[in-house]
Amino acid sequence: MKLKPVVAMIAMSVVASGAWADENSNFTLSGFGTAALTRSNTDDAEFARLGQLAGVKTSAKTGVDSNFGLQATYKANDWISLTAQGLVSKHITDEYGAELTWAFAKFKATDKLNIRVGRMGLPVYMISDYLNVGYSNTFLRPPVEMYSQVNLQTVDGVDAIYQTDFGDTTLTSQFALGKSESKGTANSYTAKFSQVAGINLVLENGPFTVRFGHITTKFSVEDSASLNAVLGGLEKFGFTSAANDLRLKDNKASFTSLGLGVNWKNIIVQSEYGVRKSESRSLPDTTSWYTLLGYRYGAFTPYYVHSEVKQDTPRTMAGLPTTGPLAGLTAGANNFASLTAVQSSNSIGLRWDFHKAAALKVQYDRLTPKDGAGTFVNPKPGFKGPVNVIAAGIDFVF
Repeated sequence: MKLKPVVAMIAMSVVASGAWADENSNFTLSGFGTAALTRSNTDDAEFARLGQLAGVKTSAKTGVDSNFGLQATYKANDWISLTAQGLVSKHITDEYGAELTWAFAKFKATDKLNIRVGRMGLPVYMISDYLNVGYSNTFLRPPVEMYSQVNLQTVDGVDAIYQTDFGDTTLTSQFALGKSESKGTANSYTAKFSQVAGINLVLENGPFTVRFGHITTKFSVEDSASLNAVLGGLEKFGFTSAANDLRLKDNKASFTSLGLGVNWKNIIVQSEYGVRKSESRSLPDTTSWYTLLGYRYGAFTPYYVHSEVKQDTPRTMAGLPTTGPLAGLTAGANNFASLTAVQSSNSIGLRWDFHKAAALKVQYDRLTPKDGAGTFVNPKPGFKGPVNVIAAGIDFVF
């Protein structure tokens, strides 16, 4: 069990929290992090988050749920500010690495309208703005069934955020345009997203929040040896239509979601519903949703989460031979047509706010993959669920 990354994260937060304490300065530094241990009850597959090369089995590890982030803002004047955010986590490789998640200039056009230019978080989900900030969320981790549907968290471009009030109701409207790029696990491919356009509408009234989001893009996948091999085989043996259906080149895709949040007295409700659509069979259409129910008892918040994802397009390619010398090629094509991790999960957890800027969380998940390994990585032959996962961690901000 390696505790050094956890200790380092806590130490960095202590140092950074005292580094910039001048309230009169135009420069501010803040941060967040999670120091967590996670384990499962099986050695037949590894539980991981989206984009992680490796996860955890029966030995507890820090890599799945731990991270550390710093955010710096410089206020040039009353209408221009600069913001940068960096995040350290395990992503793409099985080592901790740093990435620049935000780097933008914000222009205050009016009291209600802000325009940002640079690299920003893309409003894919209800909690996209604070997805990596564990302290801002009730659960220890966002449900993997819902939050593995879009491998796109940031956009390089421009957005506009307009906020206005209607009596006791506040409407926040966000419109984003740009492009993005991401790497596959172990740098096995490059995904390029062009013509990214997003809309995010949030209505807030007292304890109630309703949110609508819609993201569209054109995307391509480059340098995927496994996909190229399947496409080349299909074309070689005359299955051109199947190859075109699986090809990932300038395909249109979208993700539409609805969210509801309730924070009334001691009652907490949070729910999202999302639909993914794509022109390519290698990025199957999906429907996903989750619901969280919680209740605060002083500093303690027990909670329950149910989450599901299903694939809406067929998981096999029609018209390909299932026996004979080309059966292996068909299996490879079907593998790409069934890439969605079909799965459901039930989670119970407890959050303890033992400090004004820190919370201890314990969460138990029972995950049930269906028709495959689900969100688990590196499965052994014959792996199937359900699988139990338990994690404990401290979320902090400063």
